[in-house]
Amino acid sequence: MQPFIEIINVSKSYSDYKALNNVSFNVPKQSIFGLLGPNGAGKTTLIRILNQITAPDEGRIMFDGTPLSPKHVSMIGYLPEERGLYKKMKVGEQAVYLAQLKGLDAKTAEKRLKYWFGKFEIGSWWNKKVEELSKGMQQKVQFIVTVIHEPKLLIFDEPFSGFDPINVNLLKNEILNLRDKGATILFSTHNMASVEELCDNIMLINKGKMLLEGSVTEIKQQFKNNIFELAIQNFSEEIHIPDYYRITYCDKNQNGVTHLKIQTDKDTDSNELITSILKTGRLVSFQELLPSINDIFIKQINDKNNSQI
Repeated sequence: MQPFIEIINVSKSYSDYKALNNVSFNVPKQSIFGLLGPNGAGKTTLIRILNQITAPDEGRIMFDGTPLSPKHVSMIGYLPEERGLYKKMKVGEQAVYLAQLKGLDAKTAEKRLKYWFGKFEIGSWWNKKVEELSKGMQQKVQFIVTVIHEPKLLIFDEPFSGFDPINVNLLKNEILNLRDKGATILFSTHNMASVEELCDNIMLINKGKMLLEGSVTEIKQQFKNNIFELAIQNFSEEIHIPDYYRITYCDKNQNGVTHLKIQTDKDTDSNELITSILKTGRLVSFQELLPSINDIFIKQINDKNNSQI
């Protein structure tokens, strides 16, 4: 897939602190890209560089095939983790004003905003002051203002913070719709479940250095532990299976179904495992247990930190 954003050997220092150290990665066009890392890893610095709030000391950035420049600011929508609306202004008045700052004329801005307010079922808030709204309501307004000018690149920093599960699902669906309609999305969060659900690709950064990058599927395969979960009807423990199949969990329920976890050697063919297991009973279910992105995140960060002690 063609890269929409190319980060090429980017470094950035603040005094003696190196926030980014020769970082390179690509964000594929029309994808959701997870920017992951612990606090202080360098994520915010990367976002600030993309928004041209600051500039890299070294390296370069390509935006849809051309060097990143001030003209691209209008093509970016940014929802920061720290939200901020003018408390005393009316919601609709402020939303139109912010949309105009994004380059829309007042008539177009109001038309699009009315559509989004209706979609989010918040039309009754139009003439209310921002201070009358809950935190979650304010964040809905800010989400709408972020996407209202239909930018090519959307940057969401912890977009689900403060939302209840129903509104989290609402925003997730809208993010997926925006991608499907052509937007490229950079998604920064500590919620790894959302990463697995939404992201096509991820990059993990720690202390200014990139630790890993790739598609979610490829990374989970890369770090798999060859653990399989099986359910077997009438399991017979008397039938021997090869020693390189290590049963790490065994539980028999009242219906005569035994649940097993088996860890195999690295190069073991899952079909061979199934063939061996079929001798012990009737196979009811079979799946490989891949590590979660959360597990991979924790292990990679801990391993890196421990190697530097």
